[in-house]
Amino acid sequence: MSDADLIRSARFRQERESDWRRLSDLVDKAEGQGLHRMSFQEARDLADLYRQATTSLSIAREISLDRGLLEYLEALTSRAYLSVYAPQQRLGGIIRKFLTRGGPQAMRSSWRVTFLGFLCMAAGAIAGYFFYFDNPEWFFVFMPTELAGGRGPDASTDYLRSVIYGEEDGSGLGAFATYLFSHNTRIAIFVFGLGAFLCAPTVLLLFYNGLILGVFYALHIDRGLGWDLFGWLSIHGVTELSAICIAGAGGLKLGLAVLFPGQLTRRAALRAAGHDAVKLALIAAMMLVVAALLEGFGRQLVQDRTTRIAIGWGIGALWLLWFCMGGRKRS
Repeated sequence: MSDADLIRSARFRQERESDWRRLSDLVDKAEGQGLHRMSFQEARDLADLYRQATTSLSIAREISLDRGLLEYLEALTSRAYLSVYAPQQRLGGIIRKFLTRGGPQAMRSSWRVTFLGFLCMAAGAIAGYFFYFDNPEWFFVFMPTELAGGRGPDASTDYLRSVIYGEEDGSGLGAFATYLFSHNTRIAIFVFGLGAFLCAPTVLLLFYNGLILGVFYALHIDRGLGWDLFGWLSIHGVTELSAICIAGAGGLKLGLAVLFPGQLTRRAALRAAGHDAVKLALIAAMMLVVAALLEGFGRQLVQDRTTRIAIGWGIGALWLLWFCMGGRKRS
């Protein structure tokens, strides 16, 4: 760069640098505290100085000033643009929007894949049920040892009943509840994350989880404890198993976008499907947290079978009400 260019660049900077510094200070405040914390005068100065800085950047590019000045102005105007034009919403507003509109709307738009997720698990449960009554040894094939918690075809009916009603050592029951929540959380993560691989892993995992449920229920039906287990599972399982199916629906949505992108490219279809899929994953995570509370406290404190069923399916009805009615426009 010639001496004349250096002098011109220095003069250009000297004439406008105070405004740039003022803009930088206002951007720092907007980024740190948000526009809602700024006075009217500060907000107006931010907008005015941003427009002046963009004009300065255009002039600087036109007359080819030094690279350092161009980079400084580009960074400053980029930050100012985000402060002025980017959506200004706090975390509470984002959560409120998700709970009141985004979440339930994503569920309604994804009802077909959600139904498919429930169907895959139900098919596995029916298959597991008949496998057990064909040969009880299938129980050991499908049921993980840690998840069985000592329950199986060789366990006594009294022991099975004692687990359902918490008559055994409380610490052991708490450890089992922790393992069960950890297992179902892993399943939910897998069925969502593996969905993009052409849906097959998600379908298989949902079906396998259904097999576990089917042989487990068949064991208790065989011992005359079907309704007792139904109440034991209802208080947390309605929410927990639904969360797994909803996470699976998110994975299926991604996989179907890869398989059937329509008129979009696969990348664009995957990006479009990802908006609702992520919301389904968040809903599943929220439901798993609620299920953990029900499993850790409600199931241990409530021993009456009818009350367990009422709590579990009552909460399930509230989830369904939210999914169906949340985010609808009022007439």
